[in-house]
Amino acid sequence: MKNCVFCKIAKGEENSWVVYEDNKVKAFFDANPASEGHTLIIPKYHYKDIYEIPEDVLKRIIIVAKKLAIKYKNSLNVDDVNIMHASGVNAQQSVFHFHIHLVPRKKKDGLNLWYKVKKDIIPNFDKTLKKILKTKNDKI
Repeated sequence: MKNCVFCKIAKGEENSWVVYEDNKVKAFFDANPASEGHTLIIPKYHYKDIYEIPEDVLKRIIIVAKKLAIKYKNSLNVDDVNIMHASGVNAQQSVFHFHIHLVPRKKKDGLNLWYKVKKDIIPNFDKTLKKILKTKNDKI
């Protein structure tokens, strides 16, 4: 995509701090990091979101995330990691090129990247489950 910053990074047209690259995937430090080693993992080809990305590319991205998490644990003394993704405006996606965030975490780092629980949704679990299960146009 012509004006996509992640496409430009994937092609080497924009500067980035690349920590991993293969024929399908590129991983580089987030320019707005939440922690030391905060990394974005992207497909080299443009896919807007989770709905567009092919499964083989998605698998490769999560495999790279795991390998980098292990590497960061050993090299940066990381205790844990968050793996985060947003698809769509309402999910707070800000760059419309599929990507995941690998956020290294250390004990007492003070980051709070979690959501607020909405207990009022629990009574509707049965209705929600029925809606999901009655949809027959997909296979898992």
